[in-house]
Amino acid sequence: MEDAGWDLTESADGADVVVVNTCGFIDAAKKDSIDTLLAAHDSGAKVIAAGCMAERYGAELAEALPEADAVISFDDYATIGERLDDVVEGRRRETHVPRDRRTLLPISPVERTAAAPQISIPGHGDLPEGVAPATGPRILRRRLGGGPVAPLKLASGCDRRCTFCAIPAFRGAYVSRPPAEVLEEARWLAGHDVRELVLVSENSTSYGKDLGDLRALEKLLPRLAAVEGVERVRVSYLQPAETRPGLIEVIASTPGVAPYFDLSFQHASGPVLRSMRRFGDRERFLELLDTIRAQAPEAGVRSNFIVGFPGESEDDLNELTEFLSAARLDAIGVFGYSDEDGTEAATLDGKLDHDEVARRVEEVSALAEELTAQRAEDRVGTRVRVLLEDKTEDGAFEGRAEHQAPEVDGTVVVRGAGLSLGTIVTATVVDSDGVDLVADVP
Repeated sequence: MEDAGWDLTESADGADVVVVNTCGFIDAAKKDSIDTLLAAHDSGAKVIAAGCMAERYGAELAEALPEADAVISFDDYATIGERLDDVVEGRRRETHVPRDRRTLLPISPVERTAAAPQISIPGHGDLPEGVAPATGPRILRRRLGGGPVAPLKLASGCDRRCTFCAIPAFRGAYVSRPPAEVLEEARWLAGHDVRELVLVSENSTSYGKDLGDLRALEKLLPRLAAVEGVERVRVSYLQPAETRPGLIEVIASTPGVAPYFDLSFQHASGPVLRSMRRFGDRERFLELLDTIRAQAPEAGVRSNFIVGFPGESEDDLNELTEFLSAARLDAIGVFGYSDEDGTEAATLDGKLDHDEVARRVEEVSALAEELTAQRAEDRVGTRVRVLLEDKTEDGAFEGRAEHQAPEVDGTVVVRGAGLSLGTIVTATVVDSDGVDLVADVP
């Protein structure tokens, strides 16, 4: 956008165009995206729908939402400045018809490196044709917010075929960002006062497989932690089936890497997981957690679970609740199953009534709330390293310990003298409130 002569503003007020980065995965996020588009339209600016919902539904979304002046595809990103020009000048372009983006790259991951530059892949910025960086990768990024924490994209897309998930179809095949590019962006972020890097992708454990190196993440993490100014590196979204012993060791023992495991279990019943086309069962997942805690006893672990999947019996639900009771997870997300367009699960028999799904969600959510509160209480008396991110009204500081990811997990209120924002302090936990902690610095 900036290369095309556009200026970014802090808000929609006074803007010529508002670009809304939509989500296309779950119903609640789709609704939020629609609400944001409508609010942008009410501001009087022209509105462009971008992101996953725009890519996934294309012309269908454009017809259903006339408030959007344009609905663009990932393929429009490289020339997005021209799309903004079109909208301001009233030129209508035909909206794209969605396609399965997995078909755009070779099936074999290692054959994608040569083909990827010809495909528009979100988060993988390319230089304009004929332009080469003088020294190393060029940073194609702007921070739209402040604070000591920032996400850092590892890869885009997913090669897994979970029956409930539509993401691979509209995000495409898995493509890793080169390590040199990731490291250069980490240095750039550190130069903008970022102290914690949160590595994000649809499946971080697959990082490097298309580069011909299944241990690429294990090699990259110590290098990221060694970047001057970076004090903490956190990995999000690990697939249990791909969480290798070597990766566990690196996350658990590397200074500067948070011993934090965001494991996508989704369920604990073997039959339900097979129906989801996923790995594991209660026993295997507990063994994985034992392996992690043998190396990092205080490691943070969070996971998400789908309740009410087609064919889920009471015995299956009991398997899940027994797993949760034994797993000692720090954070648990519980979602009720709903059909997603174009997924295999939408065609399965054994669908549960909506009210029954809601009942099961309520039951498991109540258990999860109780268990995570107990896990937080277990941390009373322990010492934690907290990144201070905000000030409370009473003059204390709020931040996160190593076992807490931003936005999705609990926080720590830290009390003490001489504290300052953006620093990491060691404090003793003295109390808990749900998943949140209170800690004192001597």
